[in-house]
Amino acid sequence: MKIIVINGPNLNLQGIREPEKYGKENFSDTISTLKEKFPHIDLEYYQSNIEGELINCLHQVGFSYDGIILNAGAYSHTSVAIGDAVAAITTPVVEVHISNLATRENFRQSSFVAPHAKGVIFGFGISGYALALQSFL
Repeated sequence: MKIIVINGPNLNLQGIREPEKYGKENFSDTISTLKEKFPHIDLEYYQSNIEGELINCLHQVGFSYDGIILNAGAYSHTSVAIGDAVAAITTPVVEVHISNLATRENFRQSSFVAPHAKGVIFGFGISGYALALQSFL
């Protein structure tokens, strides 16, 4: 099984950016932990702060991978183009957010990705990625 985690803007700062909201674990450690926990899964990781690069990645993997775990960050709430990219591909996508979107600003409570995703996981911190991975098994 081949799955990719795609992270959007500012997630390269995971562990140092607002740790009270997003936690202190950096994403490199998260991916290592997931690979150890799920050794039978071919797990890849991609991160970009650039909307078009995220769309290009979705197009590249969206017809051949078994699953995509997507945290598009703030683009989830602002990018029609990323929502359209998820709608256009055949690989199932689970949208993940580290924080509890229901307790955040009003604009964060809607997503252009969610209507095209297999499911949405938010509010469980970094553990949301493991939950998303488990949903593909």
